[in-house]
Amino acid sequence: MHDKFTQNGNLFYVTDPYAAKNKYPSKEPSDSPLPLYKDANELLPEPVWEGHDDVLRTYDKAWEIAFRNLRKAKKEAGFVSDFIDTAFNGFLFMWDSSFIVMFGKYGIKAFNFQQTLDNFYSHQHRDGFISREINEQDGREQFSRDDPASTGPNVLPWAEWEYYQTTGDDTRLKDIFDPLMAYHRWLRLHRSWQDGTYWSCGLACGMDNQPRGVAGYDPGSSHAFMSWIDTCAQQYLSCRILTMIARKLGRSGEAKELEDEAEFLKDVINRTMWSEDKAFYFDRRRDGSLSGVKTVGAYWTLLAGIVPDERKARFIAHLDDPAEFKRPNRVPTLSADDPNYRADGGYWLGSVWAPTNYMVLKGLENSGAEGSETLAFEIATDYLKNVVRTFIETGTLFENYSPETGGRGNPAKDEFVGWTGLAPISVLFEYVFGIRPKALENKIIWHVNLTERHGIRRYPFKGGSLTLICDARADNKTVPAFELESDVPVTVEIHVAGRTLTYELRGDNNDR
Repeated sequence: MHDKFTQNGNLFYVTDPYAAKNKYPSKEPSDSPLPLYKDANELLPEPVWEGHDDVLRTYDKAWEIAFRNLRKAKKEAGFVSDFIDTAFNGFLFMWDSSFIVMFGKYGIKAFNFQQTLDNFYSHQHRDGFISREINEQDGREQFSRDDPASTGPNVLPWAEWEYYQTTGDDTRLKDIFDPLMAYHRWLRLHRSWQDGTYWSCGLACGMDNQPRGVAGYDPGSSHAFMSWIDTCAQQYLSCRILTMIARKLGRSGEAKELEDEAEFLKDVINRTMWSEDKAFYFDRRRDGSLSGVKTVGAYWTLLAGIVPDERKARFIAHLDDPAEFKRPNRVPTLSADDPNYRADGGYWLGSVWAPTNYMVLKGLENSGAEGSETLAFEIATDYLKNVVRTFIETGTLFENYSPETGGRGNPAKDEFVGWTGLAPISVLFEYVFGIRPKALENKIIWHVNLTERHGIRRYPFKGGSLTLICDARADNKTVPAFELESDVPVTVEIHVAGRTLTYELRGDNNDR
């Protein structure tokens, strides 16, 4: 074996220096038993919402299915950590798993859901490639590495950063930085055009059958020679997050290439993929024209921080337009004025999906635009209402939901947790209750919109546990009383009734 070239089976690679530092392939699986839901239940956060028992039942159901889907790592498959199954076809999906751990972070005291992602890092090729779909029994990769559908979307850095905001786990940041850098560099080398923008396809971007390409090209498996707006924005987001991790780890000198790429991507996206006339970001075709397809994927630009302040109001307004994305169940993945939009969802032809809804909500939060907090609360409340109503009617959670009826999408798997666990867990906590962790600042930010008594007991934060309860109040102009306790020092910043209240909790469970 040479210093520069390594062999994997019958293939030879030019080794990426960051992939060479990836420690996950040599990690040994745990031999400890998997936790059962009946034992883990008392370790999970306990939401409180007066008069909304149906929501609490849906919350419990999501965790019950999630724990049913826990799996032991098979060493013969190259898996190195116990994990939560994607609940789809016996393969572990990169796209699904990245979103599953975004609600799994709240179950950290019962099971380390984040370690699911270890099994992608352990399968990283020496040049940085990671397959997006890995067989849980034998480690087989579903696609050839050269297939346009072989990998993506690159949301692993975001999934890790969201986990860090709850745990403040610097050790994990140190472990995952090198494999994430290697994967980002592989995508730059193998998934970008000559002008530096990125391409994908329906399967690789996660929105399988959305008709974004040019006539004559298969929407699921062809890049159609386009620059894909969501993929470009995700790579910009990856640049930003990896730069922040590098600085946190004292490796900021290694981030120069990421900073340069981020600056370039922000410029080229805003210059060549924005329609001033339609106030929307679109995929760009080979001839430089814009596709005109209003996909929810465009809102990755909002999450990534690409949208200039002067464009935000017009761009966000599409989310509140009944002719486009403000349907009875929000947010459809394809605008309702598109000729391919389907009332039953048609999978990605308008269905409402947990990962894209969570992305939109997080984008509104990060945007800082006027009215974005109110809009996020409205979208989250509407979406949760439909998921809960359908659960009460059917007894289960679905892969996606109809944008018109709010019921089961067509097609959609049932018992899907799966990323649908985001709805009654993360969306409930972060956008209906408005409670968001910011471990980097050692702070909890709480936007109070409800008037009923609500909050969370056993809320996990930086290894500790908090009680965050807001008392009932007469109306949304009234400042309520709060019950706040913590066994770790933390600042709780509460935004309520037009005021900002700040409480410094000492960490002795004897606060307010």
